[in-house]
Amino acid sequence: MGGELCGRSSMGVVGLWSRLGRSWKKMEIGLNDAVSKSMVGKYFKLEARKSCFTKELRAGTATFLTMAYIITVNATIIADSGGTCSVADCSVPMNQTAASPDCMFKPNAGYENCLSKTKSDLVVATILSAMIGSFAMGVLANLPLGLAPGMGPNAYLAYNLVGFHGSGSMSYQTALAVVLVEGCAFLAISALGLRAKLARLIPQPVRLACAAGIGLFIAFVGLQIHEGLGLVGPDPSTLVTVTACANADPVTGACLGGKMRSPTFWLGMVGFLITCYGLMKEVKGSMIYGILFVTLVSWIRGTAVTYFPDTTLGDTKYNYFKKVVDFHTIKSTAGAISFSNFDRSEVWVALATLLYVDVLATTGTLYTMAEIGGYIDDKGSFEGEYVAYIVDASSTVMASALGVSPVATYVESSAGIKEGGRTGLTAVTVAMYFLLSLFFTPLLTSVPPWAIGPSLVMVGVMMMKVVKDINWGNMKEAAPAFITLLLMPLTYSIANGIIGGIGLHIALSLYDLVVELVRWLNKMRKMVAKEQNQVSAATTSGAESIVEII
Repeated sequence: MGGELCGRSSMGVVGLWSRLGRSWKKMEIGLNDAVSKSMVGKYFKLEARKSCFTKELRAGTATFLTMAYIITVNATIIADSGGTCSVADCSVPMNQTAASPDCMFKPNAGYENCLSKTKSDLVVATILSAMIGSFAMGVLANLPLGLAPGMGPNAYLAYNLVGFHGSGSMSYQTALAVVLVEGCAFLAISALGLRAKLARLIPQPVRLACAAGIGLFIAFVGLQIHEGLGLVGPDPSTLVTVTACANADPVTGACLGGKMRSPTFWLGMVGFLITCYGLMKEVKGSMIYGILFVTLVSWIRGTAVTYFPDTTLGDTKYNYFKKVVDFHTIKSTAGAISFSNFDRSEVWVALATLLYVDVLATTGTLYTMAEIGGYIDDKGSFEGEYVAYIVDASSTVMASALGVSPVATYVESSAGIKEGGRTGLTAVTVAMYFLLSLFFTPLLTSVPPWAIGPSLVMVGVMMMKVVKDINWGNMKEAAPAFITLLLMPLTYSIANGIIGGIGLHIALSLYDLVVELVRWLNKMRKMVAKEQNQVSAATTSGAESIVEII
């Protein structure tokens, strides 16, 4: 059966290649038949879902290629928070007895070395969380969905909660505790079957604008100097301006001369165009190809765009990079959870925000992927739905223990579904690819920010498509949606956008609520008056009857 489903193929070549092709196709049909009839094939229901082993492998490969960018992107974003690095890790200048608190925001060999180690930890943590989550989704829920730390929550954790190099309202350790508690709450909600019900409580325009607002926020991050292309920088008069300077302040990113003359910016733009062209032609792995091109060029030493300058830190990075294959063990981020400052209001706002994003984004994405795969039945549910929700939520708890942001089902799973992936074997294949990635940490940690920036901008582009579903002609829906979109990038806070959008929606709904309340009170007054009239009439009638009897 498996061979029949996947064995049809047109061979447009002749001679040796034709014979080799027929031999390979015969082997493929035999392999698919054997796997379909085996315990593995029966467990994953290959025949029941009209799929086969080789098709699932191709689907898993397609999914991994489209989502593998998260390995370096997620590690780079969370590493911007500084992780567990602190002033104690800074190198002490020769003329001082202790490092100053601002050493974390200036070039400092000791602190940057700590950041480099933290990024290696985060690369491994990202891979492990994606690998375990995808494997569990495949084996337990039997769905072709890839999981990994989500874009949006990672930026919120790094730039809103912890802040750039620890300049935010809470420490990295406290932020991980927030993720852990949020994951447990999310797991409880999933176990009780309340995910979809909670998602429906949020006003629809705010739900739609939230996804697009997070996209704008991520794109804005990708345009800045520390996290991406360096096109946008600070300005004392206008707050932000175009930079991409040949010389910039390493601390603030302010332009010191030569606007739009940054070699790394223009190299990053070439990578952005490669990604755009690939997506235009629907080439699988286009995000990877853009990152790969910029990274390979940046690995060449002695150029204006090199990631390994002729400095002490550059030499250290290059020496680690030359190892190519290395199994890195997590040293600082795993288990770095602290509840010591959990009694502050910022913690509870962060908890509510992450839970909100998880309930909306992950539930919506999971349901959409099931719809694309054709799993939705007449009742609006799909096979393995409950287990999928549990796996999704449990992966977030596991991610917090490793030191990364909440895990989510990836939209890129649609690439594998379009390739024919119908069972959990697709997700297991994705997990195996992530497992292989564990052994190439030196390469994965040497991807420069200007290679990551274009992919962040492209993620923002793809997340903007939901704005078409907002009813811009209805001001009651348009205004809250616009405020949500506006506040997230301009206040550099996802939470502010959510609060602003919901707050304005409630305010605009007050008039309708007051009108409904007045109508209800008027209706109740008329009902009471009617009842009193009936009682009075009944009393009068009864009195007249008694008089007649007497």
